[in-house]
Amino acid sequence: MIAKLIPTDGSEPIAITRNLTIVGRKKKLCDLVLESSSISKVHCAIAKTDGLLFIRDLGSTNGTKVNGQRVSRGALLPGDEIAFANMKFRIHLGPGEVSNTEQTEQLFSVPQIAEESGENIELVGIESESDLPLLSDD
Repeated sequence: MIAKLIPTDGSEPIAITRNLTIVGRKKKLCDLVLESSSISKVHCAIAKTDGLLFIRDLGSTNGTKVNGQRVSRGALLPGDEIAFANMKFRIHLGPGEVSNTEQTEQLFSVPQIAEESGENIELVGIESESDLPLLSDD
């Protein structure tokens, strides 16, 4: 799953790559450092699990808001607006970034290996190659 914070001011999106991301302004303590005096040293935590993001405010002075409501914790959905003090972001959640070519190569590498070994493989319930589901690395 790809998770990004898209700044509402148009600056560069921030990828959330860890399962647990600590947000704040203290460089040695935080995974995501936001340089603003209104952000607490350790502001909040973002957890990425099962295709969802969860947020927990860590006692910040100026608070964490989701869609304009101050929260202590909660789930984040695609399109939600999250604000750490005065810094606002839009939530983006999506599938992993694997190109269609890479996915197709992954699908057809297993039958090719089986053909080389001389095994006979039958794809039950699949009438054509276009009916094969695409797999992601997630």
